[in-house]
Formats: sequence, structure tokens, C-alpha cells
Amino acid sequence: MGLALPAAAQEADRVLKWAHVYESSEPYHTCAVEAGDKLAEATDNRLGIEVFPASSLGKEVDINEGLGLGTVDIIWTGQLFAGRSYGPIAIGGAPFMFRDYDHWDAYRNSDLFQEMLDGYENATGNHPVTLAYYGARHTTSNETISEPADMEGMKLRVPNAPLYMMFPRAVGANPTPIAFAEVYLALQQGTVDGQENPLPTIQAKKFYEVQSDINLTGHIVDSLLGIVGGPTWNSLDEGDQETLATVIEETSDCVTTQIRQSEAELADWFREQGVNVNEVDITPFREAVMEMHNGDMATWDQETYDRLQAIGADG
Repeated sequence: MGLALPAAAQEADRVLKWAHVYESSEPYHTCAVEAGDKLAEATDNRLGIEVFPASSLGKEVDINEGLGLGTVDIIWTGQLFAGRSYGPIAIGGAPFMFRDYDHWDAYRNSDLFQEMLDGYENATGNHPVTLAYYGARHTTSNETISEPADMEGMKLRVPNAPLYMMFPRAVGANPTPIAFAEVYLALQQGTVDGQENPLPTIQAKKFYEVQSDINLTGHIVDSLLGIVGGPTWNSLDEGDQETLATVIEETSDCVTTQIRQSEAELADWFREQGVNVNEVDITPFREAVMEMHNGDMATWDQETYDRLQAIGADG
């Protein structure tokens, strides 16, 4: 025989709980499952990972709180949820904050982003590692949206974090926070008129079954933070910390690659399902939102905003 068998992540001496609110079919889950095997192999089976999808360990607010309590070890979470604990880090999840994917990617690798991670860790005691691409968020509805006026009075489901309300407020819609697991039913029953998410999420959560139109507003170039809870991080020696961080970074790259590929293909797929996929001139939407960027809803200062806007601007 002589060949070493791959370590089974859930048979490791210590199994870390990685929680998220996404479906088990999505890259946030499948890439994290692969991470468990990588971690077990890299630590000679001392550490493994079990992944808990689809809000099975709680809604987004719950799993964020669980980091500090030690009830979860690692999470994927939106920057706007992390921003509840450290306001400036939310800037990366605000609408029309990035010009495009390349601007976001440059931010992810910038000194400014590292300062955000350090600030969040100092504020919470938890250890954020990196960002995984979530996708450009688009607006679904049962009527075509082509200009901000079309959203006047629309009940738009948003995640339950304050800054998600900036986009709907800027265009005259009514932001309606609803937990992720409850959105499909809310759309089906008409509790809300629409929601906003990237194309891969709209597919995975089957929102297209209960919404006739996908309007390509692209209002947030969104991403998820991979965060290790403070109690967990501090219980590891330096070598295992480094190994775990590397595995999470590789998982982020796995997610980002797959989401980018899905985004490139899904508009045509939705059209094949009979969904109206509407091209949108985002200029008036962007202009409406930018008036609010440094207003009352901002959780960052002007200097931080200016530094972010300057990243990659010359390239």
C-alpha cells in the first residue's frame, strides 16, 4: 500500500465550525468544504472544518455574534454586517463605491483594506482574513426597471444591515429588511415587490421563479469577509494560525473564480428560462447614490472615502 490516504476533515482532532447563510450548491459552501480537507492535510489531521450552510447555525446577525461567543469558529459575512461592529469596514459594501471588479480587486489588495481588517480586529477581537467576491448586485422585480423613477415606492427587500438601505432610499424605494432564508416566500406572497442580489445568488435561491425581471443595476460590487472568531484564533499557535489563514485565502480565490465565471454566463441562462433580463443605464442610479456617499448614512470619514476612490484611478 504505502500511500497516505487524504485526511478526512471531520475526523480531525479538532473540527472547526464554518457557518454561512448560503445554499450548499454555492461556491461559498463547496469551496469551504474543500478547505476542510486542505486544513486537515496541512495540519496532520489536528484541525478540520465542518461547514454549516443555509442559516443552519443562525441568521447573519446570529453567526456574527457567534464568533465572539465561540459558538461558531469561521464565517462568511457581508461587510455591512461586519460594519455593525466597526463602521469603516462597511465602505466596501456600499452601493456604487467601486467603479468595477478591477477597482474592487485593487482595494482587496490595498493598504487601506489591511487597515480596515486591523481596525475590525481591534474593535471586535475577531480575526478577518480576506474578501471573497460575491458578485454585482442587481434588482429583481415583476416590472421592468430602467430608471430610478421606476423604483419610486417599490418595497425592496434588503439584508438587515443599515447601509443596504442606501440604494433604495436614493432612488425613492422603500427598503424592507428580511432575513435571507425568508426572501423567496416574501417575494412569492407579495410581501415585497423585489429584492437585489448577484446573478449566481438569484439562481441558487431560485428568486427568478417568483420574479419576472432581472434589472442589471449592478449597484454594489459585493464581497464576503472570511472571519475567524477571536476565541478560536487565539487558541491556535502561530503556525496553525498561518495555515488556517492561507486555507481561507485559497478558499476566497476558489469562490471568486467560480462567481466570476457564473456571472459571465448567467444572463443568457436566465433568458433561456424565460426571465426578462434588462440592460440598464446605471448613470442616473449612480448619481443618485453618490449624493449620499458621505452623508448621514456614512460610517467612514471623507479621507477614507477619497483614498478608496483613488485606488487604481490612474490605471
